[in-house]
Amino acid sequence: MPFTADAEAFLVHHHLHVDQIDMEHWVATFLAEMERGLAGEPSSLAMLPTYITLKNEIPVGKEVMVLDAGGTNFRCCLVSFNDRGEPSIRSYQKHPMPGSRGEVSEETFFSLMASYAEPLADETDTIGFCFSYATEITPQRDGRLLYFSKEIRAPEVIGKLVGSSLVEYLGGSKKWHICVLNDTVATLLAGRAYAGEKHDAYIGFILGTGTNTSYLEDSSRITKITPDTPIPDRQIINVESGGFDFLETDAEASFYGTTKEPEQYRFEKNVAGAYLGPLVLHVVKRACADGLFHPDTARHLESLDNLSTREMDDLLHTPDAPSVLSNAAGDRLDDRDRLYCIADRIVERSAKLSAVNLSATVLKSGAGTDPDMPACIHADGTTFLKTHFLRTYTQQYLEAYLKRCGRYCEMIHGENAPIVGAAIAGLQNR
Repeated sequence: MPFTADAEAFLVHHHLHVDQIDMEHWVATFLAEMERGLAGEPSSLAMLPTYITLKNEIPVGKEVMVLDAGGTNFRCCLVSFNDRGEPSIRSYQKHPMPGSRGEVSEETFFSLMASYAEPLADETDTIGFCFSYATEITPQRDGRLLYFSKEIRAPEVIGKLVGSSLVEYLGGSKKWHICVLNDTVATLLAGRAYAGEKHDAYIGFILGTGTNTSYLEDSSRITKITPDTPIPDRQIINVESGGFDFLETDAEASFYGTTKEPEQYRFEKNVAGAYLGPLVLHVVKRACADGLFHPDTARHLESLDNLSTREMDDLLHTPDAPSVLSNAAGDRLDDRDRLYCIADRIVERSAKLSAVNLSATVLKSGAGTDPDMPACIHADGTTFLKTHFLRTYTQQYLEAYLKRCGRYCEMIHGENAPIVGAAIAGLQNR
């Protein structure tokens, strides 16, 4: 598809063009926010300690219940590992995530989760609970919810210990061993299992409904914690990178105003699956107001109440096929080209911002200085893996920037990463 000059000029005028993202500036800003977060100073990056570290041995043949509370779905299953470290998953179930279809109370939130887990409760006394929201992990590896993202509505749960609350709703007299962790931390652990020892560090990266990263940090550098129990010398940090306070344009500011929490998770609202389609629609409607499209195309576009990321991606994958955006253009091919150009550039901009996130995380980890032992980025998330050219664009910007810094990385993807990583955490942290 051609990139039309007037669509490109529109993006430049509104400071929305990918070439206007200054990676040097934003990587430096991201790193500074990471440092402030580790010190407990005001920062848009929570930099949450997990008290979980990397261990070489995974218990063989012991089953663990894995619960995975994601942006859309709540998954539960039983997992065990053989002597080659290969996972076996059984009794897999998937349910709607409580709070994803309307506001729910604390009781409803946890009782629903407990009802999903209860059929597996007789099989094990160990739970790896992958809870994919901003959660303060305790030295006992329970998790206190700080706030929800991804438009989950369960306000009474904020401030609660999610592990012990779930166990309370499970009931019974069994003594449960539960380890709460974020999906990005689970992805890092799974990456270590999939990739082996040919890397000098491991990073977890999620770009799905939301976005986040995790990496391994020296505990001595996490100056905001003074636990009264022994902690590992190194531990995984949940960056909560979706919260990075990114703001460059008035177009972004007006888009943030259409979301549930305009002041929170601004970075995520530029890159993640819950927002990428709506952001494109918001930009397209601004282009309508600027007179970029034929009046008939503009009327169709302005009548759209929403645009999912999948619907936006339909145009990018098959521009000549019917889709929400191509139907709005009708037989006006120039308008279809303009829509393609805007959508593709916003996706590429998302990729460049994700490369900012990953570049800063690699640099902060201190890894990747030896090309024979590159940092391993274990990437997961439907948006990242399936959105047209998003993965390709991200890797291009990331590798080009790290090369200028004398750093090297390898990006991998393994199946069922949050489930496998949560199982490892549960088994290794009883």
